Amino acid sequence: MADTAAMMETSIDPIALRRAFGTFVTGVTVITTVDEDGTPRGMTANSFTSVSLNPPLLLVCVAKSASSYQAFTNSDCFAVNILHEGQVDVSATFASKSPDKFQSVNHDRIHTGAPVLTDSLTWFDCSVFNRMDAGDHAILIGEVRAFGTSPTAPLGFCRGRYASVKDPLPAGWIASHGMIIGYLIEATDHLLLRSDGKGGWVLPTAKRRKADSQLVVDEGGALRLLPDNTFLYSVFDVADSDPGYLIYRARLADEGMPADLPAGLKFFHVDEIPYEQVPTHELRSMLRRYVRERREMRFGIYMDSDDGGRVAMIDGEAHAWMQSSHE
Repeated sequence: MADTAAMMETSIDPIALRRAFGTFVTGVTVITTVDEDGTPRGMTANSFTSVSLNPPLLLVCVAKSASSYQAFTNSDCFAVNILHEGQVDVSATFASKSPDKFQSVNHDRIHTGAPVLTDSLTWFDCSVFNRMDAGDHAILIGEVRAFGTSPTAPLGFCRGRYASVKDPLPAGWIASHGMIIGYLIEATDHLLLRSDGKGGWVLPTAKRRKADSQLVVDEGGALRLLPDNTFLYSVFDVADSDPGYLIYRARLADEGMPADLPAGLKFFHVDEIPYEQVPTHELRSMLRRYVRERREMRFGIYMDSDDGGRVAMIDGEAHAWMQSSHE
């Protein structure tokens, strides 16, 4: 029996086997990590699968022949970035030996420190849960610490070539199609932020903007604002979220900071905003712009666009519409 088993093993044609494996239609991912020097490393891979929801686990396979193999096996974190149908060039770049793979893609560090490709279809930021040796590959099992997704069509791969995937978005896939209303609420030299429950900080939100002195926030409770000092500040989308964002800037009506804030809300001094704990690049950029413009008390309105957006600066003090219409 032992001789028969050995003969069966040696009779497997690895090229034919690879072709047979290739008939399984997969998505395309770019897996990323950092090496010991903190340099981002990444490679294209399609050996990816979900493993568990509780705890949230996934796995990827890394070839021992890959130039970034040591970086992946030595790091305690990695990210899996699933590509969408418009990212064939990204797949090709990360499958190459290019030393500047990250120069042509938008990337950020979200939770673990692994570089996340923020324009991808879906990303998973993971800490290493387990490693296993498996022939000419290593299996990395990651525990998902953060993730994001978008409603675009995936990039497929089958029989050694890219494949188009017809992907009508199922009803209810993204729960909300309305705008998320966020607030930059200032008191003295402090800005109000909300815990996202995952160790990060975001803006407080409300159901809708009301032009009165009381704002009911989603976190519970109400805040008294100066209605004449509430203005639109930014309109943008986030790549991993379907709803758009409307951001207003406002000030508390009361002097000082209230002692009875709803749970999860906290004021930060404008010079001590925890940018590294803000989960998205878009929100970090907006907060930095707000602090910068606040120094000069000259604010702009940001509108999102394909080439990075537009900012229209506003000069002069605000005054009532009736006053301006008669000037």
